[in-house]
Amino acid sequence: MSKLLVLAAGVLQIPVIKKAQIMGHYVIAADGNSNALGFKYADKAICVNITSEDEMLRVARSEQIDGVIHPCSEVAMAVMGRINDELGLSGISREQALRATNKYLMREAFKFGGAPSPLSIITQTAEDAWFHFQNFDTCSILKPSRSSGSRGIAKIPKSISQKSFLNFYERALVESRDKTVLIEQFIEGPEFSVEIIVWDSNIHVLAVTDKKTTEDPFFVELGHTQPSCFASEFVKIVTDAAVSGVKALGVNNCACHAEVKLQNGIPYLMEIGARLGGDFISTELTHLSTGIDMVAAAVNCALGVEPYLFPSEEASAACIRYFSPDPGKLVDIRNLELLQDKRVYDSAIYYSLGDIIPELTSSLCRSGHVIIVEETPQRAIDFAEELIEKIKFVTVNA
Repeated sequence: MSKLLVLAAGVLQIPVIKKAQIMGHYVIAADGNSNALGFKYADKAICVNITSEDEMLRVARSEQIDGVIHPCSEVAMAVMGRINDELGLSGISREQALRATNKYLMREAFKFGGAPSPLSIITQTAEDAWFHFQNFDTCSILKPSRSSGSRGIAKIPKSISQKSFLNFYERALVESRDKTVLIEQFIEGPEFSVEIIVWDSNIHVLAVTDKKTTEDPFFVELGHTQPSCFASEFVKIVTDAAVSGVKALGVNNCACHAEVKLQNGIPYLMEIGARLGGDFISTELTHLSTGIDMVAAAVNCALGVEPYLFPSEEASAACIRYFSPDPGKLVDIRNLELLQDKRVYDSAIYYSLGDIIPELTSSLCRSGHVIIVEETPQRAIDFAEELIEKIKFVTVNA
């Protein structure tokens, strides 16, 4: 029986923990939160700082693991890479992990590898960022160089005042794990993600996902749909861009989640994570829409086993939509019985009555989700949007 170490044991990691057990592996879940929900599903739970390379290396050695995976998150990617390096395990190296989590290093890799990417400048201070902003011909984006979940990202219009600009800069800086901020060319157009498995240096594209986000300035993701509703020629442009980006990063034996935007038919890579994508894209939508078990494939990659990349279940269209009610104190939720419809594959409400629902500034502020399975992607979207409209979160000023 192989031993798999799963770094993080939150809601998004539970499908990976469960799948690895179904596959017959012994699962060790590690998380800094002693109440992590995934702990109850693992064979062994260890409460530990998963961002500490030395602590996790000691755990990996003492448990004599055969593989390590950090699904749907980036906070401990360098830790995973270090463990792989030190123990000679399958998966990305520490160097590759840094390149896949630091947006500046990622942009440099894309540039060197000829992968399409927006103009991007790493800044030293808020004043430095303001100086570079003056030279942008269009709107720009401020983003933390190391973060995830839309945290700290904001669109900056050309007409912004210096005071407001500095406020957005400080917001990005607070969310940056390495305390640097990028200012980038703003790309206008539809956004996609591409779900990929890389095995033995071969890049396998499993699915292309259409994204739905809020408007500026924060661009919080509110939905994802598979397969893409776009014409095949646009899907190919997006796919080719993602593949070129994965090659530029040089990662191997892992899952990848590439984010791409199309502006006037030209692709731009936003970023690529060398991991399973979050928001249930890789763990749920991909197997629902393709029949291919991406989670099992990622587990096998981590354990050095060739992944099975063929359909093992019937494929349908699938989408997820997130609830984003008005901020305030939650006093009622109406029409929840609509979630009993057979087209609802999964749903969850993240807040209880009496909780304070925050302003929607990042993915952490969303209030719940619903996953729909239907015959076509548009029908899945239509029904999901109907539920989002009819299920009412009633809030009052706190």
